[in-house]
Amino acid sequence: MNWEELEQQVKSCRSCGLHRRAKQPVLGEGNLRALLMLVGEAPGAREDELGRPFVGAAGELLNRILQAAGFKREEVYITNVVKCRPPGNRLPTPDEVQACRPYLEIQVELVSPKIIVCLGALATQVLIAPGARITRLRGQWIQKDGIYYLPTFHPAALLRDESKKRPVWEDFKRVRALYRELSTVQLSWNFVGR
Repeated sequence: MNWEELEQQVKSCRSCGLHRRAKQPVLGEGNLRALLMLVGEAPGAREDELGRPFVGAAGELLNRILQAAGFKREEVYITNVVKCRPPGNRLPTPDEVQACRPYLEIQVELVSPKIIVCLGALATQVLIAPGARITRLRGQWIQKDGIYYLPTFHPAALLRDESKKRPVWEDFKRVRALYRELSTVQLSWNFVGR
């Protein structure tokens, strides 16, 4: 499957009831061959309006975190587990997560990132382990299928509890260090391969 086919499938998806209230599905955006991918929970009201992930208050905070860590938003790929906005910004149900999971798996396959940051408990549970606790796994690297996963708090949690900002900043410093290391290795391989 390619990006155009995936986009069409997501637009026409009726696998759960979320599409009935959503203005539009929000697939994701950014570098389609990014080394770093960020995965959140679900679109909020602003994302639903604009059709873009992380453009509300939590998105503004995420942009500042990325910038402080030395990343441009355009160089990473950002998406959510669920592609349509749950009513009232509630957490997606297990059925809604299961309906969208194949789309996320295809996105991971197409982008082929080396690092995935799981923003919040839901992304951590979907991508790492169903019973995973964000408070236990936050800040720990988990390697799986050739990808480095790092669970951290969702930016929305930082807006509610400022004490979480320092741990998230420490996590993004770890991401930056591994990103630089992997970028150097990839550049070396590209050079050798020519």
